[in-house]
Amino acid sequence: MELSLLMRLRIAAAAAIGVLLIGIIAWPLASSPGPLNAVRASDISVGGSITLVVLAFLTGLIAYFVSWPYGREIGILAVPSGLTIWAVRSGSMTSLMQLYPSAEQRQAIFTAFKWHSVFWLVLVAAGFIGVLLGQKIISSSRSPAKQKTSNSNPTQYLSAIIALAGSVFIAQFCIGMLAQDVSLLDSKLGAIMAQPSVGQIVFAVFISFGVAAFVVKKFLDVNYIWPAIATALLTIFTVSSYARQDVLQYFVREWPSAFFVNSVISILPVQIVALGALGSIAGYWVAIRYNYWRRHEMK
Repeated sequence: MELSLLMRLRIAAAAAIGVLLIGIIAWPLASSPGPLNAVRASDISVGGSITLVVLAFLTGLIAYFVSWPYGREIGILAVPSGLTIWAVRSGSMTSLMQLYPSAEQRQAIFTAFKWHSVFWLVLVAAGFIGVLLGQKIISSSRSPAKQKTSNSNPTQYLSAIIALAGSVFIAQFCIGMLAQDVSLLDSKLGAIMAQPSVGQIVFAVFISFGVAAFVVKKFLDVNYIWPAIATALLTIFTVSSYARQDVLQYFVREWPSAFFVNSVISILPVQIVALGALGSIAGYWVAIRYNYWRRHEMK
């Protein structure tokens, strides 16, 4: 099940569409005033947000046709690939904490991050909807297919819920293991983590959600949608658990801005959603390839 050269070119082309349209052309909509400021959804105007959603939709639609006849499988890569450019170009969480040093300011930032992650996920979803529209356009131009009957199975909903919770747990654990810089001990909070580098963040988030998607595909037989949704849930869960006001006040008094109580909380929502979505798609297809290899090995 090796990828052919043509398939690799399709994947590269779909990713390039996202990098061009989202990562480069749309960058002025997300770029912060200061060179070290982080990319935040709250810095984007209402008009800019609408423009981004529409552009993400068009990016997915174009990527579908660029990677046809495998646009349904490959086109979804476009938008998260573009957002990854933002994730790499963005300032760090440390620079954001330096700009807003008080506990009250940081509390407001982390509270806003809960819906920031949802906004970035909406962009990924808009790209996916564009892919689905492309698929519908192609299918409607051909002979009409037989309508499939809906088989509603209660276990599917249970599997989806387990996949969401499991993906959050697996990703949080793996990121905590992989995105570590300097670790110090605090008498009150235990281990304190320094801000990981951008390279560590890219590696840790991509691999962690890849592992999560692999596991839920292997054991629950669900697709990459649920680990991708879990990228937003991870930020919401982490902020609710580790960005409490008493913890932030303690950090303001005792620790420099570069230290955090948890590795995940030192990663921006745009970084988690962009890299996590790519990792989820990659992990899903690695699981399919693994299952294919296992079946043929046993024959």
